Amino acid sequence: MSAPSKSRWANEDPEEEAAIARQKREKEEKKRAKAEKQRKLEQQKQPPATQDKIEKLENAAERPSKRRRLSNEPGTSAENAEIETRRKLLQFPAPEWAPCRHVDNYQRLNHIEEGSYGLVSRAKDLVTGEIVALKKLKIDKSPDGFPVTGLREIQTLQRARHNNIVRLREIVMGNNMNDVYLVMDFLEHDMKTLLDDMQEPFLPSEIKTLLQQMISATEFLHSHWILHRDLKTSNLLMNNRGEIKIADFGMARYYGDPPPKLTQLVVTLWYRSPELLLGAESYGPEIDIWSVGCIFGELLTTDPLFQGKNEVDQLSKIFAVTGPPTQQIWPTFRSLPNAKSLRLPPGSASSSGSLTNPPLLPRSKFPYLTNAGLHLLSSLLALNPAARPTAAECLKHPYFREDPRPKAKEMFPTFPSKAGQERRRRRATPEAPKHGEEAPHLDFANVFGGAAASAEETGAGFALRLG
Repeated sequence: MSAPSKSRWANEDPEEEAAIARQKREKEEKKRAKAEKQRKLEQQKQPPATQDKIEKLENAAERPSKRRRLSNEPGTSAENAEIETRRKLLQFPAPEWAPCRHVDNYQRLNHIEEGSYGLVSRAKDLVTGEIVALKKLKIDKSPDGFPVTGLREIQTLQRARHNNIVRLREIVMGNNMNDVYLVMDFLEHDMKTLLDDMQEPFLPSEIKTLLQQMISATEFLHSHWILHRDLKTSNLLMNNRGEIKIADFGMARYYGDPPPKLTQLVVTLWYRSPELLLGAESYGPEIDIWSVGCIFGELLTTDPLFQGKNEVDQLSKIFAVTGPPTQQIWPTFRSLPNAKSLRLPPGSASSSGSLTNPPLLPRSKFPYLTNAGLHLLSSLLALNPAARPTAAECLKHPYFREDPRPKAKEMFPTFPSKAGQERRRRRATPEAPKHGEEAPHLDFANVFGGAAASAEETGAGFALRLG
């Protein structure tokens, strides 16, 4: 008989099982070593770019996967918003630093006029074809280098961006440092030339429109603490669309509250306020308001109201229209340097008017002006600076709300432009004071009559001594 077969559930020899397991492990290690050797041989045959891609894929496979956020965790959105706020940079608008262009970019067409601080010409932009005004600053006679009047004009024009203020486009240079030009908007007319050539004055509705624009620009300047200090009709430019713009900021400067000590030799003589003529060195926007009143009267009559030959004659013509100063309407006028020797005429103490209500100007001088218009003009030309209204108060005056209403600018008549055709004729008007001049010594001992003793120049009842 054959031997019985071995059962499959019988216990095997442990040593034999260990030997079999060791053989399997050695066989697997040989396979892995062979596979690793084959992989290295293949890598050596591939280009470097392909090897970098393979390494990146291997690194990505080894890196743990990013956890997926299934819902908004509390506080995460707020933290992200705070981080974004910190990252956001603030943008501040500022002009770029660049060299000035050369004046040869403009073709000068004709000379317009020469003022106290510059020569103005009409020019054409060779790039855009626009017509502009080219003002050359007078630097040759400045002992301190660049004139302070030019610096003030550039500074104020850059800050004064208003529809009724001439716009400074850029500053260009010539071949040397003394050739500095201001490029500004060109307007066809100046108000003085128009008034000189007009046979009849503007209509009341047109005067209101022009006055509103001028006062609006003045209010803008005063609200930004800027004094123009040379408002006059020749510094009011007008185009053929009924728009006027204030120009010539050579005497403009910033002021404060309380006003600083300033020079009294400002404003062209015919538009100079009485406190400046009497030697005031501390003043504010009231001097511009007086000039606005002089321009208002000139628009009504087409002639300047007070055409004095000198300071004494100018003050005489002012008092002839407004009446003499009294303690009732101007209590502090005696404190001014040139008013200490002022002798008032008999009976002047009983003149009409008060501190808050200045006396009205004579109706015979402005026969066609309404009562509201006469009240506005009288307040603008009040002898006491404190009694004059501000520019903002003038804009709210009933004069601008009564009939006839201000005319629309689009309905204004057009006039031939002398600035665009020929040189403007020289007018017999005083020039603005020059920077650095000293004010003359004035003696008002014989203001309201009497013999003028040893006077070099005499006005209407005034005596002027120079030196």
